[in-house]
Amino acid sequence: MISQLSWKIGGQQGEGVESTDRIFSTALNRLGYYLYGYRHFSSRIKGGHTNNKIRISTKPIRAISDDLDILVAFDQETIDLNSHELRTGGVIVADAKFNPTVPEGIDARLFAVPITSIAEDLGTSLMKNMVASGASWALLGLPIDVFNKAVEEEFGRKGAAVVQKNVEAVAQGAKFVLEQAGGPLSEFQLEPADGKQKLFMIGNDAIALGAVAAGCRFMPAYPITPASEIMEYLIKQLPKLGGTVIQTEDEIAAVTMAIGAAYGGARSMTASAGPGLSLMMEAIGLAGMTETPVVIVNTMRGGPSTGLPTKQEQSDLNAMINGTHGEIPKVVLMPSTLEECFYDTLEAFNIADEFQVPVILLTDLQLSLGKQSSEPLDFHRIQIKRGNVVTEAAEREAGKLFPRYQFAADGVSPRIFPGQKNGIHHVTGVEHDEEGRPSESPVNRKKMMDKRLHKLSNLKVTNPIHAKSPHESPDLLIVGMGSTGGTIEEARVRLEAEGVTSNHVMVRQLHPFPVEEFKAQADKARKIVVIENNATGQLAQQIKLNVGCGDKLVSVLKYDGNPFLPAEIHKECKGLIVHGNV
Repeated sequence: MISQLSWKIGGQQGEGVESTDRIFSTALNRLGYYLYGYRHFSSRIKGGHTNNKIRISTKPIRAISDDLDILVAFDQETIDLNSHELRTGGVIVADAKFNPTVPEGIDARLFAVPITSIAEDLGTSLMKNMVASGASWALLGLPIDVFNKAVEEEFGRKGAAVVQKNVEAVAQGAKFVLEQAGGPLSEFQLEPADGKQKLFMIGNDAIALGAVAAGCRFMPAYPITPASEIMEYLIKQLPKLGGTVIQTEDEIAAVTMAIGAAYGGARSMTASAGPGLSLMMEAIGLAGMTETPVVIVNTMRGGPSTGLPTKQEQSDLNAMINGTHGEIPKVVLMPSTLEECFYDTLEAFNIADEFQVPVILLTDLQLSLGKQSSEPLDFHRIQIKRGNVVTEAAEREAGKLFPRYQFAADGVSPRIFPGQKNGIHHVTGVEHDEEGRPSESPVNRKKMMDKRLHKLSNLKVTNPIHAKSPHESPDLLIVGMGSTGGTIEEARVRLEAEGVTSNHVMVRQLHPFPVEEFKAQADKARKIVVIENNATGQLAQQIKLNVGCGDKLVSVLKYDGNPFLPAEIHKECKGLIVHGNV
């Protein structure tokens, strides 16, 4: 028996690939397996090749697998594009309708199943995804009743007759392939899972859930890949809690509405991707100048312009740190796991309130849309910190307003919500005095700038870096951000098995950069390898700018739209050793 397996399904977008993957992975999750999924899809509604890859394991996993055990193909293009991933002796389950062939040089066993024909005989070709699912599930020898339960959950709202038809489709797909194969394939029998309940969701869901837990009750947003699921989740949940979601006409309206709601005292957020964040930059400056807390999620994708809207990239870092004109205090956080998506969203709201600044929560497409297992979240960790909020303002002499922008020793002025007695003050995007009145005084200007920029000197983020450092003097320190964390760790373990000592750091607080924490790890290593999905080494630039270490930094970059694989990072790091660069 084996402890892990990789399964992929592919076809044309819109012909059931997504629902097949959803039901297949849901059933595996019910059995208690750990899962990590990645979806490759085209930037169109229908048509164009799409595939979903799931890694199944009896132990926690946080990376896409290098190879593939089973490929389910609805067309020849799926086989041509993906069969190179199949390990020797891998399996292809394909629709007999297109007369599938295995490309030359690929050592794989082909099962041509009349997927479409079986579905049509049952009433509609739409059920071919269930036929394909039944066939591949049967080869694994897993209990069919668990799969049928997932089918019932998927189609139950359509009535018992529809559920029964789909269950029959599963059964016929399984029956045909088992007759062809002579029973389940022994080499693909998974060890039993632990059976424990696990969450199974995408990073966007975890962010949205974190926002709910943080007390966010207003989200204005404009749909954009790969951020839309955050809005879709909150559309369903916030009305139950007295909140609301508004689909705005554009991203400028979204962020300014979020700022307005935050000024009014509501915890609010918006979410977008690179093009949307470009439009938001002036308003983010407004939040900085008016010292209004707001949380903004940027789910990075391939750029510039429309770029690769459905592909992986990490190229917005410099823009998020330096994008606004002028100088404002802001915080940029980047989670690297599903759990961190939840907890970091909570922390983002607290930081925004406590320091009265915009906080950008940065993710990438792989983390935002990749579906994966998670241990149950600890809701006892939830804390709501509103910061320096005044609930009872003192009486003032005639003509005096509330000192909303008072020069405070820690840079954080008292904040009061509109409508409170004695709380009237001006709010403006131009430079202003302590009461918010416009002021161009050079003395006032310097004091206000110093006050705002001084705020973050007291910032303490939970785990600004995540370090796995078993060695005091490692050959390599491998550094990453976002979704690369699990991939780097898997590569690091392989290096260790080959005698290459390495530590691993994920930078989670990207701005202000955690200099001391990072330097403590960097000083130990002979070489620092920075892994990032962009063409210019933006994380490496930030390390050089803030910490130094330029003489021992090596950038490993990938910007073709695909995530890193463990084997790629292992190869690059091993090459440094082999070629004597360490």
